[in-house]
Amino acid sequence: MSRNIQDVLKECESRLSGVDSPRLSAELLAAHALDCSRLTLNLERGRVLTDDEYAAVNALVTRREAGEPVAYILGSREFYGLDFAVSPAVLIPRPETEHIVEAVEQTFSRDQSFCFADLGTGSGILAVTIAVLFPNAQGVAVDVSPAALAVAKANARAHNVADRLEFHQADFTRETVKGAFDLVVSNPPYVSESEFAAASPEVTAFEPIGALVSGPDGLDHIRAMLPGVATMLKPGGRFFMEIGYDQAKMIIDIIIDKYPRFEGVGVKKDLSGRDRVVSARKK
Repeated sequence: MSRNIQDVLKECESRLSGVDSPRLSAELLAAHALDCSRLTLNLERGRVLTDDEYAAVNALVTRREAGEPVAYILGSREFYGLDFAVSPAVLIPRPETEHIVEAVEQTFSRDQSFCFADLGTGSGILAVTIAVLFPNAQGVAVDVSPAALAVAKANARAHNVADRLEFHQADFTRETVKGAFDLVVSNPPYVSESEFAAASPEVTAFEPIGALVSGPDGLDHIRAMLPGVATMLKPGGRFFMEIGYDQAKMIIDIIIDKYPRFEGVGVKKDLSGRDRVVSARKK
């Protein structure tokens, strides 16, 4: 039976009707299986696939049909205009985290020399992106997972910044990173146990729970990491941390009440108008 690209895409989209963005998923997976761009798929939609090509597309679509996220199937995800390798050992990069990079760009000039730490680096998106954008910056990327650090190191090499980044396996809620830093960034686990239980199976069945969930109210990691952050930062140093959309008041109250060494505590909203990044400066 002959099948052209247009027919196969329609078939795949129908099969993926139970997942998010079925048409986009079908196009991304087909393009990956056929080693071409999505534009090529549209330009060559009448081309008949070989049996091997159809089998390659079918294998990927079957995985997506079972709920596996596209980023894990493709092994990569874009973040801040850069391509990052991902695996089930790390969270899939999300657009909300880009607001941390924006905050850093608003704080430091491109040619400025500074030292930074990324706590809970995962795939390394924050550490690597900051190192790419600021060629005179040097950073330390910390994660408790050796598998996650392996992905982060590979991304640092791919973007030619490995010589300016150090990678430490450590639990940043229990160990203070040695050094004096001008900047600390973090996308820590902040999902509550009840939120995780109600989340999509694409998240709960595939993404690493240890990088997502942080106790009954989602703040266990944040409470535990703040003493270390306060110690690590130099006077005048800046702290930017991603949070849940409904956590800003609780976190700001904790910082103001318990950490008088911080000033200028505030929150940055995401594109949906929701609180997303808490910021603070050490006196």
